[in-house]
Amino acid sequence: YTTPEQAYSVYEALSKIGPMFSIAAAFGNVHGVYKPGNVKLSPEKLLAHQMYTKEKISSPLERPIFLVMHGGSGSTDAEISEAVTNGVIKMNIDTDTQWAYWDGLRGFEADKHDYLQGQIGNPDGADKPNKKYYDPRVWIRKAEESMVARVGVSIEKLGSKGKYTKSSEPGEPQCAPDAKSGTIAGIAQKVKKMF
Repeated sequence: YTTPEQAYSVYEALSKIGPMFSIAAAFGNVHGVYKPGNVKLSPEKLLAHQMYTKEKISSPLERPIFLVMHGGSGSTDAEISEAVTNGVIKMNIDTDTQWAYWDGLRGFEADKHDYLQGQIGNPDGADKPNKKYYDPRVWIRKAEESMVARVGVSIEKLGSKGKYTKSSEPGEPQCAPDAKSGTIAGIAQKVKKMF
């Protein structure tokens, strides 16, 4: 596990470079996919990192460190929620989105199996074409739809749903929340001043 002192040491080193960075502190998380409960996370340790750094830098912010949760696949909703409460602003979901993509394709193949056995001939007739089933644009779309739905689940689990305004203007920040205060809002204001 990463100690509060180690997290602060990384914070101190990266702060000299600039304000936009995050720290991937270890709190029992591992890469890959595991059955829920097989990995014992300790997201409460992240709060200790925050409090230690807050004291060291005399920060007015509740959570002065931006934390990243690597290896979040298989984590329980409660573990994710506590990690977010303790300062996690990013969670890797690659394994989950890979599975969701495959699962969309798998579901399409299972549903249209009899239409995917040849270019011509299916349950609708021996002379019926199957192009509209094996066309990659069709089955890739099903995979993408499944992955998009899984990203939506993560957005909800991470507490981001409805918190960020959609931007249609080029160069406008995409992650500046509606709130005028808080950690991310503070960083967004600093970034605007830089440019």
